[in-house]
Amino acid sequence: MAELIRIYPENPNPKEIQKAVKILKNGGLVIYPTDTVYGLGCDITNIKALERIARIKQVKLEKANFSFICEDLSNLSDYVKQIDTATFKILKRALPGPYTFVLPGAKSLPHPFKKRNTVGIRVPDNSIAIALVNALGNPIVSTSIRDEDDVIEYTTDPELIYEKWDHLVDLVIDGGYGDNEASTVIDLSEDIPTIIREGKGSLEIF
Repeated sequence: MAELIRIYPENPNPKEIQKAVKILKNGGLVIYPTDTVYGLGCDITNIKALERIARIKQVKLEKANFSFICEDLSNLSDYVKQIDTATFKILKRALPGPYTFVLPGAKSLPHPFKKRNTVGIRVPDNSIAIALVNALGNPIVSTSIRDEDDVIEYTTDPELIYEKWDHLVDLVIDGGYGDNEASTVIDLSEDIPTIIREGKGSLEIF
């Protein structure tokens, strides 16, 4: 069974953040808040944890459309091919924020993602998510917590999420009610930006 802990976004408790990071480093799965919907994440360097998420989502790991949750844009070159100035300006303008950017994948991607041409990069505007990535020292591979109910789509109440997921994950972080709208997904891997999914983020900044 998973553990449920409360972390306040105004001032994330370092002790609780470290507890979550220890679970991530040991190959655990953590559900955590973002600036959009709640996410299910694991350490990008832990193959067994990545495989667990893929099994839960019923997809092949090599083909899964998971996002890389980053603290900022500083280590982007570890996961993304060199990008031009115009692309970087878009990222700088939009992040941190409710956007997922699809970018050309670097050759140095972790093993399961080696064959991927593109990766999804997220820098959420959420202090808990950023504190987790900062303490972990590398990105969290993440996917949204969807609901089977197509009308609801995303569960916003962390206690309800805990009830549903407690046998599948190792920790649920209650960071308050989540949003019920996913991120806006924009493909920047080609010359012209393409909107793949219109979500919470405004398109006016583009």
